[in-house]
Amino acid sequence: TGRLFEVGTDGTFSGEYHTAVSSAKKPIQASPLAGSQHLDDDGQCTFGFTVNWKKFSDSTAVFVGQCFNGDDGKEVLHTSWLLREKVDSESDDWKATRTGRNTFTRMG
Repeated sequence: TGRLFEVGTDGTFSGEYHTAVSSAKKPIQASPLAGSQHLDDDGQCTFGFTVNWKKFSDSTAVFVGQCFNGDDGKEVLHTSWLLREKVDSESDDWKATRTGRNTFTRMG
């Protein structure tokens, strides 16, 4: 889940992200995010944001996506992400980056 604060007039935003999954040994905590979006009149903007998991993990994630107005009129965010996990050596570099997709909807 995520919580975004106000989007600036230049399209920048910040917030918090709380992941449901982690391979870290420490308990999961909400983590800071920072991003930017296009301010399109139709509301179907593209965007990107970075999450720094520094509170409980040595990893960073980047998300890119687009906002769509769903058939029911509700906003839906479709994203792709890359997660980079810290590894101890160059020989482990091959396993340090993961990729995936997430869909987000507005709550509340």
